[in-house]
Amino acid sequence: MSHTETSVIYGTEDLLISLCNSVTRVLNVATHSQIHYSGMVQRISKTCLKPDIGCFVLFDGGFSGLVIINFSAQAAMELYSSYLLNMGMSKDDLVSSYTSDEVSNVMGELMNQVVGDFTGKVRRELQTHITQNQPKMLVLNKQVMLSVDANLDKPEARRVTFYTASNNIFYLELAIDRTEFIKMVDFEAQDTPDPDALMSQNERGAQSTPAPAPAADSGGGSDTDELLKSLGM
Repeated sequence: MSHTETSVIYGTEDLLISLCNSVTRVLNVATHSQIHYSGMVQRISKTCLKPDIGCFVLFDGGFSGLVIINFSAQAAMELYSSYLLNMGMSKDDLVSSYTSDEVSNVMGELMNQVVGDFTGKVRRELQTHITQNQPKMLVLNKQVMLSVDANLDKPEARRVTFYTASNNIFYLELAIDRTEFIKMVDFEAQDTPDPDALMSQNERGAQSTPAPAPAADSGGGSDTDELLKSLGM
């Protein structure tokens, strides 16, 4: 095999596309609807948690980074409702406000599945290992914007716009250390697991898996203080 063939470089945009595909892959299966993302990506200087619901996950290992998803109230409620209705819940059993802890818990569970799908692809396709923390959720009012410092040496940040089936909008932001993966030896990536099987496995394990951290109301309280302290604020 020639040097040209072995020097396949996998960089920030490739990681971003892989992450975006994990978002659509998991949410499409979870909600039985079509979520898609913009063909344009924004290069941004920093990542921020923004209203109405901000969710973030830190990962570390072969490379370090931060994933943030900022949901509008409408997008969060649509995904929450579609997911639980798809799971067999009655419409009458659903909460009506995006500020409810139940909405934040469901969104945290979905994001956990998204990042889990992404870390699995990293392991199979890039032959390295990254770990993630439990998703953290914040219900934010219009006056609050938190900047999350992921302690990256040479950070690169990107933002991608997503659209739900009803054209409600949410944004994914990714910050990672500048890195490139160069293919030195040819190998076959392992087969990607079927998303329906992945969802079934997650549902079976839901009873034994700790629930995602509940949303912390931006108005105050010990949970909020503890979370802000963990962010170095």
